[in-house]
Amino acid sequence: MQPEEWLPLADAHRRRVEPWIEGRLARRPRGQSHAIDDFLFEYYPFSPSRLATWHPGHGVVLQGVEARGYLDLAGYRAEGGGVTADPEWLTARRERLTLAIRILSGTLGRPAMTGCFGLHEWAMVYGLDPREVRHTALPLRIPPEAITRAVDEIGLRCTHIDAYRFFTVDATPRNALVPTRASQPDLEQPGCLHASMDLYKYAMWFQPFVGSDLVADCFEVARAARELDMRASPYDVAEYGLTPIQVETPRGRRAYAEAQRALMSRTAPLRERLLEALTRLDRAAPANVLTHSRAAR
Repeated sequence: MQPEEWLPLADAHRRRVEPWIEGRLARRPRGQSHAIDDFLFEYYPFSPSRLATWHPGHGVVLQGVEARGYLDLAGYRAEGGGVTADPEWLTARRERLTLAIRILSGTLGRPAMTGCFGLHEWAMVYGLDPREVRHTALPLRIPPEAITRAVDEIGLRCTHIDAYRFFTVDATPRNALVPTRASQPDLEQPGCLHASMDLYKYAMWFQPFVGSDLVADCFEVARAARELDMRASPYDVAEYGLTPIQVETPRGRRAYAEAQRALMSRTAPLRERLLEALTRLDRAAPANVLTHSRAAR
């Protein structure tokens, strides 16, 4: 790609993500946090500047003097007078690539579970004093005894290890499953909000080989998943201009399931696109990468 082709794309990407990162950059020096907009930068180890950096994806050679700056980033090499993603960068990441493909393909092939009602956030405060909760900057919208009652009556059916591991000691044995890191590829299912958010993680794992258009699409749906997550939580999110989904009521549970299905309709094509990109990358990996991976195992 010549500079007149790729520079406008890089600029458009920066303008697209700017509204997602400007608040984070402004709050951080003041020690402030936003439980929705900042979450993805805290939950996943990817900085705003990394999200804002445009990458063309696997197999594209960027031409022009402006492309030389990419040589300062991990995963690039000089080629044919330009700059491109370096397949050697995959050498130490082959097992991670295999894992991501396994998780994504397994999730696509399983039926969705729509009966969890987002109670993982409830399980994270179950039995705690309000002063002990994770999001101390947000008040609870209902008293602790109501949280306990809702969890006991509705039950916990969480399938995601990275939600389950934050359950309180009292909530953990109440979950219908015991998710582990080892069982994650076998338990992931498309109704899970955390599985939707993780599309962003898997996309970022393989930058610069995954193009920034797909990364931004995954981040956008991850933000939507986090918003639904907090709307269904026991926290008061009114200060963010959001209406709670009262999953402690039958009406609220129906509303949550409807929103969950709408989110699934957005994530399914993204999951397919990401799986296709990673599978293509897996097949295109050079022989020395494959040999190294087998030797490591």
